[in-house]
Amino acid sequence: MKNSFFKIISILGLGSVLLTSCGPKDNPPLVYFPDMYFPVAYDPLAKTDIAYSKHENEIPLFVKNEGASGLGPVTGTVAQNNDFVVEANNDLVQTPDEYNGGYDEAKTLTVSPLNAKNKAKDLARGKILFEHTCSACHGVNGDGQGPIVLSGAYSGVPKYADREITVGSVHYVMMHGRNAMGSYAGMLNIGDRWRVAMYVMNAFKSQPSATATAPMAATPATPMAASAPAATATTETTKK
Repeated sequence: MKNSFFKIISILGLGSVLLTSCGPKDNPPLVYFPDMYFPVAYDPLAKTDIAYSKHENEIPLFVKNEGASGLGPVTGTVAQNNDFVVEANNDLVQTPDEYNGGYDEAKTLTVSPLNAKNKAKDLARGKILFEHTCSACHGVNGDGQGPIVLSGAYSGVPKYADREITVGSVHYVMMHGRNAMGSYAGMLNIGDRWRVAMYVMNAFKSQPSATATAPMAATPATPMAASAPAATATTETTKK
């Protein structure tokens, strides 16, 4: 009797294991943390599709926002800008001629619009931002030998020392992108883009970048940046 009992238990245990192991592995019967089990990358300003549920997003605020789980800025407001530098809307579509014309004009800018009194702090922050954001391709020494390039996954990144660039053109490329490099306008604000450009010129070019002698006042935006008038004004003042 005792042996029969153990046999029955063994058969039932083996049967339950077999039945469980043959079930659908991509659709488990119970998931305690579905947000972690089904990782879904989504645009917070677009309609949210929940991978593990057939329900529409019924949160009233999201429904009013056409299903988006994030909210845009309040109409009429602008982003905080402690550097007092303004620029044109980077979302505007440019023709190749407009883009190349803006790049050529940016090359004439050799002066950063940021306050010269903060140059040491700006260069220090620019170094940190460059190493965190740009060095994966450009390398910490600006020689185009970042870890992505060394891995063989990407090639053709130029060496800063071999390029004819200015602080203005470096900023322009970060703002609009160029060739295989995309725009970084969505990742770095205008002040930080100028800080990275200053650091590139200061660390990797023979002529360190200059800075304006006073904070730049808000001026009408141009296709590349509203900093051009400030740079011109500084040059004229120096000549006088």
